[in-house]
Amino acid sequence: MSAQIDQVLAQAANDPDVMETQEWLDALEAVIEKEGPDRAHYLMERMVDLARRRGAHIPFSSNTAYVNTIPADQGEHCPGNLEYEERLRSWMRWNAMAMVVKANRVDGDLGGHLSSFASLANMLGIGFNHFWHAPTEDHGGDLLYIQGHSSPGIYARAFLEGRLTEDQLIHFRREADGKGLSSYPHPKLMPEFWQFPTVSMGLGPLMAIYQARFLKYLHARGIAKTDNRKVWAFCGDGEMDEPESMGAIGMAGREKLNNLVIVVNCNLQRLDGPVRGNGKIIQELESDFRGAGWNVVKVIWGSGWDELLAKDKEGILQKVMMETVDGEYQNYKAKDGAFVRKHFFGKHPKLLEMVSKMSDDDIWRLTRGGHDPHKIYAAFKVAQDSKDQPTVILAKSIKGYGFGKAGEARNTAHNTKKLDDEAIKAMRDRFQLPIPDDKLADIPFFKPSDDTPEMQYLHERRKALGGYLPQRRPQADEKLVVPELSAFQAMLEPTAEGREISTTAAYSRVLTALLRDSSLGQRVVPIMVDESRTFGMEGLFRQIGIFSQVGQLYEPVDKDQVMYYREDKAGQILQEGINEAGGMSSWIAAATSYSTNNRIMIPFYTYYSMFGLQRIGDLAWAAGDMRARGFLIGGTAGRTTLNGEGLQHEDGHSHVFASAIPNCIPYDPTFAHEVAVIIHDGLRRMVANQEDVFYYITVMNENYAHPGIKAGQEEGILKGLYLLNEGGKKNKLRVQLLGSGTILREVIAAADLLRDDWKVDADVWSAPSFTLLAREGQDVERWNMLHPAETAKKSYFEQSLEGTDGPIVVSTDYMRTYAEQVRAFVPKGRSYKVLGTDGYGRSDTRAKLREFFEVNRYFVTVAALKSLADEGKIKPEVVAQAIAKYGIDPNKPNPVTQ
Repeated sequence: MSAQIDQVLAQAANDPDVMETQEWLDALEAVIEKEGPDRAHYLMERMVDLARRRGAHIPFSSNTAYVNTIPADQGEHCPGNLEYEERLRSWMRWNAMAMVVKANRVDGDLGGHLSSFASLANMLGIGFNHFWHAPTEDHGGDLLYIQGHSSPGIYARAFLEGRLTEDQLIHFRREADGKGLSSYPHPKLMPEFWQFPTVSMGLGPLMAIYQARFLKYLHARGIAKTDNRKVWAFCGDGEMDEPESMGAIGMAGREKLNNLVIVVNCNLQRLDGPVRGNGKIIQELESDFRGAGWNVVKVIWGSGWDELLAKDKEGILQKVMMETVDGEYQNYKAKDGAFVRKHFFGKHPKLLEMVSKMSDDDIWRLTRGGHDPHKIYAAFKVAQDSKDQPTVILAKSIKGYGFGKAGEARNTAHNTKKLDDEAIKAMRDRFQLPIPDDKLADIPFFKPSDDTPEMQYLHERRKALGGYLPQRRPQADEKLVVPELSAFQAMLEPTAEGREISTTAAYSRVLTALLRDSSLGQRVVPIMVDESRTFGMEGLFRQIGIFSQVGQLYEPVDKDQVMYYREDKAGQILQEGINEAGGMSSWIAAATSYSTNNRIMIPFYTYYSMFGLQRIGDLAWAAGDMRARGFLIGGTAGRTTLNGEGLQHEDGHSHVFASAIPNCIPYDPTFAHEVAVIIHDGLRRMVANQEDVFYYITVMNENYAHPGIKAGQEEGILKGLYLLNEGGKKNKLRVQLLGSGTILREVIAAADLLRDDWKVDADVWSAPSFTLLAREGQDVERWNMLHPAETAKKSYFEQSLEGTDGPIVVSTDYMRTYAEQVRAFVPKGRSYKVLGTDGYGRSDTRAKLREFFEVNRYFVTVAALKSLADEGKIKPEVVAQAIAKYGIDPNKPNPVTQ
């Protein structure tokens, strides 16, 4: 009684009118009881608004109390058979453990993760049993971005379902022989199982947000019915520190993506230790998401806490819950009930009194919300029913749940992959597995017969939801007709006399022709990141419109212009603003639509090449993992093609990055006909043949004349090399000059200099892809190594050049590494000299930059002459004469060091 008096006195000391305060509180209580919490909330918001308009300073807070968002008496209870579900989860926990521990007893370096699934098992079970639809005729299927480190648990479930064999589980993380299971979700390695890769961490939530928006896009444009589908993304609380995880939540709130659910598994730990040892990650994330317009559902406490919270009339328990930091919460679950009694409830005598009749075991059994099926179900149901907001569920769990002293809630939990016999026995006992002691050393997988009630229940639940998940569609059912190459005839012909265009303009014209195609036009998805005007593509604004769920609520400032900015509910362009990661995520959603939506889409993501693969390289790698199909267009590409821009704008290395992605098909075309042939080939391979490749094409903004295509050049363009201009035959000396992109024009000019100034004839080769030449050559090289008794094959590069004369000189607008890829395939006895733009970019004119980086016509000429001198065909003095003639400073600094 004295404590209550003390509390009243303390409140009165800070309250000039205690009675008035009590009257307001009583009135609010009456509103809640008679009209409900929504009415009370409305009245409070009106009062706060009035106070602020009258000048009162009322600080904003987007946080709520550290309790469950859904009151105990309002959450829907899970309708399933919880006894069966608990046993199924226990079997999955055991099999997931057995899979990882077995693998590491064979080879201790294979690794694997157990603790993430251990903390997620209840959440995943509720989703699989009650919420997530597989694709059917009536439902396109829900899309699952599953937390990467929880893969063993997903395999364990699929094993019980009969979709994976025991042999596959035994070969977890041993895939080289073609029968194992990938470490994490990898569609590239398991193309009929995993829908999406979710590692590297942070990519899952980012891609999920744009995937949800793309579903809205498809529905608005009438391409697919997606209004009953949800995107669910699971990620860890530590993962939310990745900028990609949080970077697009504002877009999701602004776009009201009610088809999106992110579940943050708040087990309070990352690899090295606590996520927020001195703070509260759930409160932090609640503030971030709520402020961004999300529906936030906190699932912190299990049902056992409901009675205690109901007794907490003075708010002491809630106060202690709020003041306790995550480092303490982690420590509680690493100890025992007695420790929790002393260190948590012992923070206030009234709390000790509250649990005085509870044993230490009772206290220990007070679960966190992430392990309570009813709390999880209620949260999932709220998320599923959301009408106008994306939902984030912040579910508090225990990392390594079920491992006891072997790793539960400990800093080492993330890396736990080996358990001793005692820990295995403890886990067997905790989850009541019917495995005898004499079999424990073998860690046998457990799978009861299909006629047991639990197994029948497992299959019935998935049958009710349309089938098993995760599952992936490797090919779309539909067939689309790709037009003939002649559809791009205007780009195949020479430019009119006196007419000059850029390859960017050529690409735009090919795209425009494609948009008009009756079969493919509606499937084209132009994606821009605020650079349409840079690339001369603003004409598309009016032509096909920019996608907006609300249309255009304003009159654009340039409405009187032909190419005004037009937003439309059925717009075709995805305009992502200044956001390369968002643009790439939209592209990935469209590029994998054949799988996720059974609709083939053709995305063209056009961006500054410098801000592409360098900035979003991890996403590009994920796109390869997802077997994406589409076009990445690197505009204003090359180190020297962009006038006046500087170091952070000039790209001399994107083709080096692209070469690292095995199913990326990269090209650096020079002429319009090359652009048309390459894009047409991409359509043939990705749309007609449904091959799992994607194209990276660099285009430039430099205007010049284009020669048009000659019969028979198509094959060489696509393979990466063809003879563009055959040199004269008057002179005794000859060289082979190769180039790509705009520097090929410098190579052509060098051929004229060699002929006119030095009596050297030169054949000029266009090399749209040194990377493809290198890949083909390496394939031939491998075949020869493995077939030593058979006639050796020759690479296409070698075949193309072996019948020619003279040294080979290459110049591109990229690092020398790009063209150095094919050195191994140069015909024997031939010299091979590469010029490139190594070093940082800088601002100047094109001509000056090409001189600075030593890739212009004069340096190509000098390189050719030096190669001839090295072969003894001309005297070194001739090279010196050329250096002097062209005004080259032989002592100029190396551009790499400048």
